[in-house]
Amino acid sequence: QAAAPLHPVAVQCQEAQVVVTVHRDLFGTGRLVRAADLTLGSAACLPVAQSTAESMVTFVVGLHECGSTLQMTPDSLIYKTSLFYKPVPSGNLIIVRANAAVVPIECHYPRKSNVSSNAVRPTWAPFHSTLSAEERLMFSLRLMNDDWSTERLSNGFQLGESLHLQADVASGDHVPLRLFVDDCVATLSPDRNSSPRYALIDLSGCLVDGRSDETTSAFISPRPRQETLQFVVDAFKFAGDDRNLIYITCHLKVSPVDQGPNPLNKACSFNKASSLWAPVEGTGDICSCCETGNCPLYG
Repeated sequence: QAAAPLHPVAVQCQEAQVVVTVHRDLFGTGRLVRAADLTLGSAACLPVAQSTAESMVTFVVGLHECGSTLQMTPDSLIYKTSLFYKPVPSGNLIIVRANAAVVPIECHYPRKSNVSSNAVRPTWAPFHSTLSAEERLMFSLRLMNDDWSTERLSNGFQLGESLHLQADVASGDHVPLRLFVDDCVATLSPDRNSSPRYALIDLSGCLVDGRSDETTSAFISPRPRQETLQFVVDAFKFAGDDRNLIYITCHLKVSPVDQGPNPLNKACSFNKASSLWAPVEGTGDICSCCETGNCPLYG
């Protein structure tokens, strides 16, 4: 609705951004607040414009910008932010004549339909396109050459060599994400539940293959990017089986970058020099369950 003294803050939830229009008569008293005292979001973003009459202040920010947060419900994507009014003393620096105020702002988008009530213009990106980018993450797991620069052309290895494995996610327009490898299992058939089977990574991110005395298997630290995770596994074969083909199946997942690693979302290698588990990021205690085996699974 139009911003007016009775409704001093108006919000337009657009497909990729939110537009917040603030009437400077914020409290309906006739006393105009200063535009410089208004900010949006935890990142304190500044307005982009004031009207010529200078009674209106406008903010235009992307849905993921200025410290906004995203909440998912079964039916909706909810972006939350806040408008802050923080009056700074002017003139007499020891008194103020207005209270600070916080106006919570939410934009709700249906997860299964287009948000536009009007016909979509050909030049617009319809919301369901944006939504598919939000929800459909493209994961990949590739064998890389020894310096990680390109994908390895051959999938053949000799015992004594190392497999350089790189997991990636293309997150599109999603909030910044950090990739984890929950588990990896080696089998002689494409069925990950077939027998024999050998766990390389288990317990929500513990590279258990590196626990063996004869291996140097480990995650690579630091990561090249938050959406990439690299690890090295010593080549192996199943005892008593002469087949030359082994299948490795991995479960990949992501968490928001602003959510710190924890026992559920971690990448832990065993350091033989210290005889301790160490994470690629986060504090060492998140790896303690790799030794006890009591890690949370698939939360």
